[in-house]
Formats: sequence, structure tokens, C-alpha cells
Amino acid sequence: MDKISLAGLAISIVAIIGGQYLEGGSIGSLVQPTALLIVLGGTLGAVLLQSPIHIFKRGMKMAKWVWIPPVIEQKRQIEQILNWSQMSRREGLLALENYIPGIKDEFARKGLQLLVDGADPERIRELLEVEIGTFEDEWRQSAKIWEAAGGYSPTIGILGAVMGLIHVMENLSDPTKLGGGIAVAFVATIYGVGLANLVYLPIAAKLKYYVMRMVSSREMLVDGLVGIAVGDNPRIIEGRLKGYLH
Repeated sequence: MDKISLAGLAISIVAIIGGQYLEGGSIGSLVQPTALLIVLGGTLGAVLLQSPIHIFKRGMKMAKWVWIPPVIEQKRQIEQILNWSQMSRREGLLALENYIPGIKDEFARKGLQLLVDGADPERIRELLEVEIGTFEDEWRQSAKIWEAAGGYSPTIGILGAVMGLIHVMENLSDPTKLGGGIAVAFVATIYGVGLANLVYLPIAAKLKYYVMRMVSSREMLVDGLVGIAVGDNPRIIEGRLKGYLH
């Protein structure tokens, strides 16, 4: 569980509600289901319109990373690569074939298979970097649905406010309702701006950070496999791979 994400969201909510209370405002005035429906529904519709369905689904599933980050074990991966390097120096590249069935990660399994098959080092790098590029593009596009939501939400909030003001204008004959009606109208703007800057954009930034970490981990694996292919000393490989550690 990522406690800093929970703390950040809690601090934001407490600060906003606390400020409203200290200014003498009513907390209940911030609760407007109709405004929330307009902002959430409008934002969802806009994001769906711009995104292919598989990108949208992946982006929604990625949201759990904010609370439960993906496991990225770079130190363990370095140890594994060094083990492969030492084994290949002692028994040859074909000895690494026994490790392939036990590797769960498809990318690592593919890379090791290329190494065992005796592919040229530069060819190994070329093939795997193409796959890394595709991987990064797809996962970044998925993370960007939250960034897109952060862009649409404030505008939808303004739209909700304008709709509320239209309703107020329709009741000009009753001046006692004008003040409350205007206040309600602008709650939609609060929802739009608040969700964008406190939820959607922070989520997008955190997801893109984890995608960057995953890409870095794959690049490290490629570097290690190429080092083994060219016959680098395990110590040289280790020193180079440690440069990837955060």
C-alpha cells in the first residue's frame, strides 16, 4: 500500500473542507449530486470518445498502482543476469536454456531465448528495443487517459456552472433564490477543477512514473543480455547495470 498517496489525498480534502469551514461556509453547500453527475459523466464521455476501448480499459486497471504499486525488482533482476553471465562463462550459452522455462516474464524469456540461439548482440538489442518502444507507447497512452480527464474536467465543470446559471436566470422573478442558485451553479466548477488537480492529473503523473520504471527495467535487461552475448566480464556487467538503480 502506497501510504503517501493516501496521505496526499487526505491532506487535500481536509485542507479544502477545512478552509470552507473556517471561512464560515456550510460544508453541505459543497455537496451537489447534480453537479457531480455532470462533471463525472461529461468527463467520462469525453475520455471514452478520444480513447480506443483497450487503451481505456488498461488505463482504468492501472489506477490501482496509485495505491498498490507494481512490483519492479531491479536488484533481483541484476542478480539473475549476473547468474546467467557466470553460468555462460563456465558452461557456454547453451547452458542458459535450462533457465528459460522458469522465467515468468515473457519479455525476459524472449531475450534469453535469443541469447541461447546465438543471435548477434546488436540484433538482440535491435529486436528487444523495438518491443520496448511498443510497450512504452501502449502503457503511456493508457496512463494518459487520466491526463486527458484532467484536461476535460475543468471545462465540463464550467459547462455545469453555466447550466446552473441558466436555471437561475429562469427564476429571476424570485430574488430570494438568486444567491443560493448562483452558489449551487459554481459548485460544478469546484468539482471540475478539484477533480482535475487533486485526482486525475496526480494519478496520471504517478502512473507515467511507474511506466518509466518498467521501461528502465527492460532496458537494463537488454543491456545485461547484450553484455553476456559479447562476453563481458560479470563485474563489468554488474557495474553497468547498477547505473539503472533508483
